[in-house]
Amino acid sequence: MRFLISAGPTREKIDPIRFISNHSSGKMGYALAAAAKAAGAEVVLVSGPTQLTPPENVTFVKVESAAEMAKAVHQYAPESDIIIMAAAVADYRPVKTFTGKMKKTPGNLMLELERTEDILLNLGKHKRPDQKLVGFAAETSNVVENAIEKLKKKNLDWIVANDVSRHDRGFGSDHNAVTMISANGDVCEVALSDKKTVARRIIRKILQD
Repeated sequence: MRFLISAGPTREKIDPIRFISNHSSGKMGYALAAAAKAAGAEVVLVSGPTQLTPPENVTFVKVESAAEMAKAVHQYAPESDIIIMAAAVADYRPVKTFTGKMKKTPGNLMLELERTEDILLNLGKHKRPDQKLVGFAAETSNVVENAIEKLKKKNLDWIVANDVSRHDRGFGSDHNAVTMISANGDVCEVALSDKKTVARRIIRKILQD
């Protein structure tokens, strides 16, 4: 069984010093990679910038931007049996990247942004019938409703929804609580636990499906 797992944030460069990013620590994605490896799978982990050490005996691909993550994911996707997109990929990037540091000027600054590739949507469009595609929905309100909409829109087999507005779980935390929803309408609640435990529950459920 071959897993492709993405993790962490992306960084969209403004200039050599500044960038657009988010609070993802990568802990959930790295825990998923470790759990999949422990289950006997071959694992490719594509990771944005984190402070984490990759699990042993996985193929580790380090990226920075959404474009770099898209390139790496699309490279490994065709040979993967199960794809889990746990990364928090930036939806927008600056239209213009400055080669030197932007100097402070009087008044406000307008920064024009453009959409990045929707990696998960494109994976869903090209998914093989025998391939499982799992997405994550990090939400701050209407968590389950928004997750189900994403599941349908992006042609996923499973969506893993979590409430990142809570301070005791989600981004940056060592703990998480998630709701897994399948395309067939199955719902699995994973109670608040450390992310390694949550990851094992997620991997077990996907493999049993």
